[in-house]
Order: sequence, then structure tokens, then C-alpha cells
Amino acid sequence: MKALVLDKPGSPKTLRPAEVPRPEPAEGEVRVRVRAVGLNPVDYKLAASGFPGWSYPFILGLDVAGTVEAVGPDVAEWEEGDRIYYHGNSLKPGGYAQYAIAPSHVLSWIPEGLSFAQAAALPCAGFTAYQALHRKLHIQGSRSILIHGGAGGVGGFAVQLARAAGLKVIATCSSHNFKFVQRLGADELIDYRSEDVAKRVSELTEGRGVDYVLDTVGPESATESLEMMAYNGQIACVAGLPDITRIRPFEKALSVHEVAIGGAYRSGDLTAQEDLAKIGRDLGSLVGKGMISPMLEQTIILEEIPEALVRLSMRHVRGKIVAEVQ
Repeated sequence: MKALVLDKPGSPKTLRPAEVPRPEPAEGEVRVRVRAVGLNPVDYKLAASGFPGWSYPFILGLDVAGTVEAVGPDVAEWEEGDRIYYHGNSLKPGGYAQYAIAPSHVLSWIPEGLSFAQAAALPCAGFTAYQALHRKLHIQGSRSILIHGGAGGVGGFAVQLARAAGLKVIATCSSHNFKFVQRLGADELIDYRSEDVAKRVSELTEGRGVDYVLDTVGPESATESLEMMAYNGQIACVAGLPDITRIRPFEKALSVHEVAIGGAYRSGDLTAQEDLAKIGRDLGSLVGKGMISPMLEQTIILEEIPEALVRLSMRHVRGKIVAEVQ
């Protein structure tokens, strides 16, 4: 089969086309004919670092949409031709190929009317946003949330999910993305490049601070956000945890949550893996009903993935990039 492979850890530019054997599903697995695969920051990060236990050449690609092409032993819930999508296991070969293997219990149906490319835009960013808001923060309507990086994948899905839940949504992004993030549902926008974010949050909340924060930027941003939170506030962190010692104990009673959907595989927690499928069903339903946009900004082909990952690594890509696989 045709695939894009990594020969050793390095730049995503080093990914190359190759012919590799078609994989066979084991017990509890399915073989998927890949029709589309989403691109994510984790892809270029994994390309650079590699992972213990990988056998090279290795196939990246975590967000897969396609059809079930074959089922392994002890798989009863899926059959050939089913349209599915999923977030894959970074420890195993992925979806930058014509065929991929996935555990049957992590698959979700692709809703009627949704294309393979739209479905492949959802898992990593969309599932992360959903887990952060609904599994970690347990958001409640009429409260306020600050979302750092509202124009990115996770941030963009979070803006939409928060809006759908009835929250007041404050988002940071660069000014040239204001209209895009406003269309997603943000009530207030802050240009992190030219404005004092903490001052603006204080003004917008009349000095109280926000009830929730979703930080997609890093530990420094998360730490700075602690001062912007209301009493009993909660922060969910996608890119690193804050220095909680910056807040005096027993003053704000803050809660800090780490979000890492890939940990469902690395921990070996079957229940957590099955929840990925449930999140896929819930999020897919919202997208299928037109309540959430998949934010598909660009569709490319398999051979164009290396260049697209380089652009993604520069952190100025809006929405989602998906590669269609022929």
C-alpha cells in the first residue's frame, strides 16, 4: 500500500512516500481503508522526537476517517463498508497511508451528510476541546470562559462548544482572526499581541474574573491565567500546567485540570479509550446537526503533508488541514 513514512526522528520535511505491506487486523481490531487524515501539532512533535518502541520506517497520523475494510476475530459491532472515524494510538502506525489498523472499541460512526474530510478534521482538536469542557470543567451555562488560542484547532472547537452550552465566551487570538473567531461564537475578543489580556478580562468581568479557562498555549500562559480567574475558578490545560504556587493557598480555591486524550492509550485504560468513541459520537452528532463547524480550512493530498506540517509548526494556521487519501 501507499504510505508516508518517517525513517528516523527529525523534521516533518523528512517524511517520504513509500510502498509498505498492508496491515492485517488482530483480535478486536479492524482494518480501515483511509479516505482522509487530519493534521495536528502532535504529528510534527512526534516526528521530531520519535517514541520508544517504534519500528522504523514509521507511519504517523492520528485522526483517521474511512471505511471498515476488514474485521479481525471477536469484532461483532462493525462490518465491511461502515463509515467510521477515530483518534488513533501514537504508539502504533497511523493513518498517513491507504490502510490503517484500529481497535474496534474506539471507532465512531460518521454521521449522515458528513464527508470523510470533515470527519477527519474532528478527533484530536475536537475531542480535546470536548473532554476539556465536558469531562474536566463540567461547564455550566450562564458562566464565563476564557479560551486562549481561539483561532486554533482546540480553541476553535472550544469556542463553539462553550457557545452551544450558553457560556459567555472570551477568546484570545491575533486581530486578523477576529472575524473568524467571532463567527465561531466568541462574545469578546482580545488581541494577545497588542492588548493587556489580564486587564481586558478584568474589565469584561467587572473585576470578578472568569469561571473557566482553557489554555492551549503553554505553562507561562496558564500561569498568567490564574490571576484572571474568579473564586472557585477552573483551568484546563492542553499544553502544560501552570505554576500554582503563584496563587496564595486558600484564597481562590482554584482547580487545575490536565487534558491529554492520547493518555487513554498510554495508560492502557480501556474505559478511557471507549470514552473516545463516545465523545466521537456526541461531537459527530453536533457537527451533523450543523451546531458545530468542523473548521475545515484546507484539503490537500497525502504527498503534500510534509509541507503542511511545517506550516502548522509555525503556529499560524487557522482551523484544520486534512489530507485526502486516494
